[in-house]
Amino acid sequence: MNKGIVIFITIFMTTIGLQAKTPAQKLFKRLAKIQKKGYMMGHQDDPFYGLTWEWDEGRSDVLATVGDYPAVMGFDLGGIEVGDKKNLDSVPFTRIRQEIINHHERGGIITISWHPRNPLTGGTAWDVSSKEVVKSILSGGSQYDKFQQWMERVSTFLLSLKDRKDKPIPIIFRPWHENNGSWFWWGQELCTDEEFHGLWNMLQDKLNADGLSNLLWSYSPNLDGNWTEQRFLERYPGNDRVSLIGEDAYQWGTEEDFISQATKDLDFIGNFAQKNCKLFALTECGYRNIPDATWWTRVLKPVMDKYRICYFLLWRNYKKEYFGPAPTQEGADDFRALYKASNTLFLRDIRLTK
Repeated sequence: MNKGIVIFITIFMTTIGLQAKTPAQKLFKRLAKIQKKGYMMGHQDDPFYGLTWEWDEGRSDVLATVGDYPAVMGFDLGGIEVGDKKNLDSVPFTRIRQEIINHHERGGIITISWHPRNPLTGGTAWDVSSKEVVKSILSGGSQYDKFQQWMERVSTFLLSLKDRKDKPIPIIFRPWHENNGSWFWWGQELCTDEEFHGLWNMLQDKLNADGLSNLLWSYSPNLDGNWTEQRFLERYPGNDRVSLIGEDAYQWGTEEDFISQATKDLDFIGNFAQKNCKLFALTECGYRNIPDATWWTRVLKPVMDKYRICYFLLWRNYKKEYFGPAPTQEGADDFRALYKASNTLFLRDIRLTK
């Protein structure tokens, strides 16, 4: 490990205030070490379903395409807050727990997001009919007690994530993502910056108080294309509360617009992360149904190659809407070319890196 990485990790430990040898600290060190080799490939809900199958044990579209698992697997806790047995994508929480354990035991990395329902209206996370939701769950709000129970259920599940030696599994935890947009009830136009900070701090303080020292906290806004430090800092929780800074960046429009916006954003976030001793990742990305068979190596990879990201996470593959590769997908050969690149890291490339 070179001197720069050692200094980086030392500053991180001082800034974040992690105690020596916590699972989160070990995960940070591991990610920093892996980042020197390249960037890891990740996939949301990888072991649950694919383009042509659902719920089969041991299956993965990525595995079927390249013969290797993703280095990073993403999972979501939406629905656990209200006591549901399955998450918002109909995945049983018992299966989520088991697949998290399975991937950890393989040597992989885990990241978890949470799309909680709207505590004020009873709608989904995408219910933006009220601008009072975040205010209602903060101290003194009408939904405060309800949200305390919701956080307790999240905490209970996270505390249950233990390996076969009964040790906590390290997790990249990514709540309140895409908050600069306004499609979730915690979004930019749905709550003030002060309220957003209160929401972040309330959840983080609760989970820290419950002894969850295995969570590496990720702050992940959405593709913007026009970040300035002043705007970015408006919602940024603070260096003492964030370990990894990412961005969710999908190509929804033209290729030119995606490349331009992603490049501008990653220039800014990469510099900000380095200056503030944070890890840096493309926390969600993809191109819906991948209509361009050369998109992986011709568009996405050249953008990522410019930056020292530690991973990129493709969103899920599910029936008619998919973001990752599959053997039957037209771009499968191009994804195999991405797999063969020396700086793209899959499970075999990282499982021995501790």
